[in-house]
Amino acid sequence: IIFSLIDEGNPPSPHSPQKAPPLPLFSKTMSKAPRVAIVAAKRTALGAFQGKLAPLKAPQLGAAAIRGCLDFCKVNPELVQEVRMGNVLPAGVGQAPARQALLGAGLPVSVPSCTINKVCGSGMRAVMDMENAIRAGQKNVAVAGGMESMSNAPFLLPGARAGYRMNNQKVVDCMVYDGLWDPYSDMHMGHLGEICAQNYGFTREIQDNFASESVRRSQKAIKEGLFKEEIIPVKVSIKGKEVVVDTDEGPGLLKVEKIPQLKPAFQKNGTITAANASSINDGAAAVILVSENKLQELGLKPLAWIAGHNVHAHEPKWFTTAPPFACKKVLEKLNLKVSDIDLWEINEAFAVVSLACMTELGIPHDKVNINGGACALGHPIGCSGVRILVTLLHLLKRHNLKRGCATVCIGGGEATAVVIENADLL
Repeated sequence: IIFSLIDEGNPPSPHSPQKAPPLPLFSKTMSKAPRVAIVAAKRTALGAFQGKLAPLKAPQLGAAAIRGCLDFCKVNPELVQEVRMGNVLPAGVGQAPARQALLGAGLPVSVPSCTINKVCGSGMRAVMDMENAIRAGQKNVAVAGGMESMSNAPFLLPGARAGYRMNNQKVVDCMVYDGLWDPYSDMHMGHLGEICAQNYGFTREIQDNFASESVRRSQKAIKEGLFKEEIIPVKVSIKGKEVVVDTDEGPGLLKVEKIPQLKPAFQKNGTITAANASSINDGAAAVILVSENKLQELGLKPLAWIAGHNVHAHEPKWFTTAPPFACKKVLEKLNLKVSDIDLWEINEAFAVVSLACMTELGIPHDKVNINGGACALGHPIGCSGVRILVTLLHLLKRHNLKRGCATVCIGGGEATAVVIENADLL
């Protein structure tokens, strides 16, 4: 399905001429910069909304992911030069969430930090920023990741600071308003997903079939222990008892046969339901990035190389269609074709997002989210951009494949995409 960029009412197409040529991914001088390696990639299990990870705040989850990375590759914490973490819902978390996470992970107080909010692309943007800093020679060793506790997002009382005089007042759900609500059209992002479904002709059955396969794949992966290498167990106190959370919670709660029975979530006769959209979750993920020169000096083994990354932005209501643009941009800069990518992780914010990207780029489903995606595993919004990158890396290693691309749609009409390469094959 190809759309032409002719008016605001139609979605743009990555195949259509752009108003301005995209900027080069790297300058001529940057092209000679050392490569950036991923030497550790870990995540927590993803907890269900108000589930097993709910007792932990986002920085505690972030600390667990960072600590897991450090323990894996044995990097001296004193060598880390910055920690950058995505976090979309910082209300009530306390100041400087990334700082809390790094100190909670046992890193020295001398390590600076930065918290990023780029909605669902927050974690991936953190990775891109640290990769850029290393390529520019500003850093040699950095930690990047994302963390979110949607269970702990508070409710807001607009106008309370000035005082309530009389009558009923409004309570606002911070999780929905700051994380899931489109401020430009003043509606839930699920309504914009319905617009995408209508334009592409993605019926309820098509979306349900996609979501059902996501559930089946994730349940199979969990049963076979395929996530064990990437997940760091987290200890949680639940009702006075210590519980170890080391398995994604969502897939175990889902029944494929129930998916067609669910009612539409956003429109009376709509196609999007709670099942063919991502769930609300808690979790964190992180990677450690090291410059090629420092890698040799420290005697570290690279897991993967970051080949390149790019971003795209267009009309906010078409955020669902931004990923194929970002993917096309990074592939063009790397002189690669879609067929050169062995595996894809396309974040399933809604089934229509992955379906649109697959349609526009001609990607077969058997190369996309092969262990399931956010429709089953969940979508802790500040974490997901790194979570899919972590999962992609481990999939490339397990299947002895060379190259993968991870991409995520972002509220406001944006998307990010990162291409990584298996270091074992280079």
